Amino acid sequence: MKDYGQFDYVIVGAGTAGCVLANRLSEDPRVSVLLLEAGGRDTYIWVKIPVGYLYCIGNPRTDWMFQTEAEPGLGGRSILYPRGRILGGCSAINGMIYMRGQARDYDQWRQMGNTGWGWDDVLPYFLKSEDHFAGASEHHGAGGEWRVEKPRLSWEILDRFADAAEAAGIPRTDDFNRGNNEGVGYFQVNQRRGWRWSTARGFLRPASDRQNLTVLTGAQAQGLMLEGRKATGIRFLKDGHPAMAKAGREVILSAGAIGSPQIMMLSGIGPGQHLQDHGIAVAHDMEGVGGNLQDHLQLRLSYRVEGVKTLNQMASTLFGKAKIGLDYALRRRGPMSMAPSQLGAFAKSDPALETPDLEYHVQPLSLPKFGEDLDPFPAFTASVCNLRPGSRGDIRLKSPNPQDAPAIRPNYLSTEADRITAARSIELTRRIVAQAPLAQFNPQEIRPGPEYASEAELIEAAGQIGTTIFHPVGTARMGDGPGSVVDHRLKVHGMDGLRVVDASIMPTITSGNTNSPTVMIAEKAADMIRLDR
Repeated sequence: MKDYGQFDYVIVGAGTAGCVLANRLSEDPRVSVLLLEAGGRDTYIWVKIPVGYLYCIGNPRTDWMFQTEAEPGLGGRSILYPRGRILGGCSAINGMIYMRGQARDYDQWRQMGNTGWGWDDVLPYFLKSEDHFAGASEHHGAGGEWRVEKPRLSWEILDRFADAAEAAGIPRTDDFNRGNNEGVGYFQVNQRRGWRWSTARGFLRPASDRQNLTVLTGAQAQGLMLEGRKATGIRFLKDGHPAMAKAGREVILSAGAIGSPQIMMLSGIGPGQHLQDHGIAVAHDMEGVGGNLQDHLQLRLSYRVEGVKTLNQMASTLFGKAKIGLDYALRRRGPMSMAPSQLGAFAKSDPALETPDLEYHVQPLSLPKFGEDLDPFPAFTASVCNLRPGSRGDIRLKSPNPQDAPAIRPNYLSTEADRITAARSIELTRRIVAQAPLAQFNPQEIRPGPEYASEAELIEAAGQIGTTIFHPVGTARMGDGPGSVVDHRLKVHGMDGLRVVDASIMPTITSGNTNSPTVMIAEKAADMIRLDR
């Protein structure tokens, strides 16, 4: 077994959080940092081109290729569960949408006993790393590593959808990131001049020449090295060969909502009976590890239209594809610069709610399901998700072999409230599409189809068309009560030298896309780690 020696900090996972941590911790030349990434370097061309997510998701070069177990709420379907396996992690393959969530999300975390995690506490960390196209203001930062720009194209069909949403009572907004994201408008994106901007490019690359930072790719964690209840290092495979590294101060798990609990359980930290069932010696019985899984379930409603341009017909011919490629090559514009969703909307499934509980991702295209060809006719898709699901799932081991993917059970639509919200979200979508601004295009619902009408039928339809929007969180929950895994400083309860810093620490999911909140978590964690040192 190769011994890579001792470092002050060993960070497991060079994804969204790990790249931020590696930058911030290595700013101090007196400390040494080792960053481990199971995937490869981010040199793949489709990682850099925004539309390249189509070639990165479902590609073992960049994706862990996870699948869920059969989901009862989805009619027994097992669905793809993409997670980034490359420098930059999910920020290298995701939808690039810059979204913080709502102020109430973080105030709720604080009210749950997590001191220092209210909106006023975390906003400075969002601002710290931000480099907003409009410059510094009350709500935005400038000069940071995390570039935020406006999208580089617009579509008539999306503009008219925005008009229709406004006609249905959803106000216009030009910024979803002021604390209450209610409204309809174009998303802002993590791009720089038409290129994807991942945390590997924004945070890791500027720090890569530091002598006190070591980055190892092709290094998959096998388990923690423990002395009693103290984490002293990590065992891993480097290009398939056994290796190890020691941590003088801390091991920091930043392997994500799937990877971090899996590594803990493989190391004997987790639900005792579950570990024993797999022949793993229990080092620390923690029922909460791998529990509390939350995700946003998207319902993709598709509408055939007439007399308006969509990507379906633009990309249906060799000439059209060549034109798209030329537009990007010459100007870094056009469909190849697109995030998967350009227009967004935040709305309420019930007018009595204080803040929106639904998010729309509207796209000038349609396809039967992700990974398949676009439909051969003009169409658009209005995806809608419940931002605050009550359903809770879990991550569990399938075997004690670290190379085996864990069992992922999101448990979608397992509460009555979630099922009712799903039905209401389909009804709201239909109400928006029925407004006058879209009438000129004669929209016809093709998925799930107008034959689904009653509440029971709409719930059935949600189970048929629902899929992940790639936001798993919560499996190492922050808090002090039963089921919590880390405290408000992200230290694992009952352990020394072990911290978790990624989306798994969220006690409840944020009301929007989860990538930039994970950047914030890492920024705040870096400050806490420095203070503890």
